[in-house]
This record gives sequence, structure tokens and C-alpha cells, in this order.
Amino acid sequence: MSDRVVHFELPYDDGQRARSFYKEAFGWQLQDMPDGEYTLVMSGPSGDEGPTEPGFINGGLNVRSSHPAPGPVIVVDVPDIEGKLARIEAAGGAVVVGKQPVGDMGFVAYVRDPEGNVLGLWETARAG
Repeated sequence: MSDRVVHFELPYDDGQRARSFYKEAFGWQLQDMPDGEYTLVMSGPSGDEGPTEPGFINGGLNVRSSHPAPGPVIVVDVPDIEGKLARIEAAGGAVVVGKQPVGDMGFVAYVRDPEGNVLGLWETARAG
């Protein structure tokens, strides 16, 4: 199923402060990525493929200076980012950041809706 919310991103100014807050306030599990700026957030039981129980999504903390929006962003799973970008623009939205690879996992892009909200798009890499 596509076009569903699958991830969230929260920008921070002070990484240690943000990680400490979310761990203490919500009990979320955090995993720093090698780049030192991005932290994976597991908001519930998770395995290698993500959440292992229905009803929640995982997310990430990202340094605000490299984040495409000043506030939280929801990320929507789409089968084809380029096709979805065209559809978003036709519907009155705008591309903020075009399709970018995320390692060998997939691709991300960011768009702005007509109300000024920034959303992320995620396309999982095809195997093979």
C-alpha cells in the first residue's frame, strides 16, 4: 500500500538535548547514524524492517540547519517519487528538495503544500 504516512522527522538545534528529551519523555529508542547529524527513532517495538506491531511509525531527529523545514515533517510512502512530484505540482504544491538517494535503501524528496506545510516523500529502492 502506498501514499500512507510511514515516518516522521523532527529537527533539532541541540542534538544531545533533543535525544535526551525524547528518550526520557517518551521512552523512545534512539540510534545515532554515522554522519553524526541524524538519529533514528524507534517509537515502539522494531526489527530490521521497521515496526513489528501495527499502530505506530518510526522516525528520526535531524539537525535543523540541514532539515528542509523549520518544524516536524511527516513522510509519505509513494511508489514513484517523480510521478508523485508531478502530481503534487499539478495540484498546486511545490518541490522543496527533488529526489535524493538515501544509501541503498531508497529515495526521499520534500514538497510544500499550498498551505505552506512541508511533507517528505519516500520511495523504497527496488531489489535487484
